[in-house]
Amino acid sequence: MAGFDEILGHKKEVAHLEQAIRSGKVSHAYLFNGEKGTGKNKLAKAFAQTLQCERVHIPSNDTEVMSGDSDFGHPDGTDMHSAEAITPCGECHSCRQAMSGNHPDIIYLQHEKPASIGVKDVRDQLVGDAQIRPYNGKYKIYIINDAEKMTVQAQNAILKTIEEPPEYVIVLLLTANDRMLLDTIRSRCVTLNLKPVPDEVVKEYLMKEIQVPDYQADICAAFAQGNIGKAVRLASSEDFNAIKGSAMRLVRSVGTMEISAIIDYVKEVQEYKVSIGDYLDLLALWYRDMVYYKATKDVEGVIFKDELRTIRETVQTCSYEGVDVVMKAIETAKARLNANVNFDLTMELLFLVIKENIHG
Repeated sequence: MAGFDEILGHKKEVAHLEQAIRSGKVSHAYLFNGEKGTGKNKLAKAFAQTLQCERVHIPSNDTEVMSGDSDFGHPDGTDMHSAEAITPCGECHSCRQAMSGNHPDIIYLQHEKPASIGVKDVRDQLVGDAQIRPYNGKYKIYIINDAEKMTVQAQNAILKTIEEPPEYVIVLLLTANDRMLLDTIRSRCVTLNLKPVPDEVVKEYLMKEIQVPDYQADICAAFAQGNIGKAVRLASSEDFNAIKGSAMRLVRSVGTMEISAIIDYVKEVQEYKVSIGDYLDLLALWYRDMVYYKATKDVEGVIFKDELRTIRETVQTCSYEGVDVVMKAIETAKARLNANVNFDLTMELLFLVIKENIHG
């Protein structure tokens, strides 16, 4: 059936969108802000399908909501938990088109250049097209993923459509960094800031939908830090045990390995089709376990329970301050890699910090 029922977490945001539909006060522009993997696409698709569903009644939009943020109230002030959920039927012609990705009035903006969305993309696919009435839907809904990639010229081109849209146009901007958008764009959108999904929700989803065992779901949920896409990416990997095993062999041996050997070892992880950033997050989770166990001696709170012996041995020789330095070094390494700093140099600096503060 799809729709809002499939959204994990984000109850406040879903309730706001449902109430906007229920009251007929749907804005012409929404900004879904959250890091990659938080569920922006799924939420936008559910919203679009619900708006277009032939069996969902939407009153006439007498009062448009022009702007807002993650602390919004509902358009008519009602309690967001007091009304029944709004669910698309999943059976009408419109729903079937939406679920297949072929609805003529739900338009996903495409762009040729991977790193940017140009003014021509926006003019050809949105600004000009918005003047044509819907083919068979109630609205024409434009979904722009990675909206932060729009050039300034592209943003200015879309601004007039957002300011003075035809009554049937709704624009959904999906971004991992809303600060990359012009103030004039942000001020004219209802902004929904997507927060991390609770670990227990992520774990339950992984066990039910991906059908992974509980110990694997524990690791993936903790690793993801509320990012469902990130958790699914690791849990869905056929090489999960190999990736975890590689990380564990490294943390056990890093104290005696030469830096050059460590760099070669880390490079090999790419054979498992997992990003270096994800691999470093697994290492960070390991060091989080170390400091947690050192402080509490609580076995139940440890994620890598099958590595307790190594954790107990290592915490005897390291300090809280040392582990904290390592955790910060891992984040620094990730930032350097994202900024295209030389891989070998980045790994050398990171593992020198680890050797000095954990095994020194």
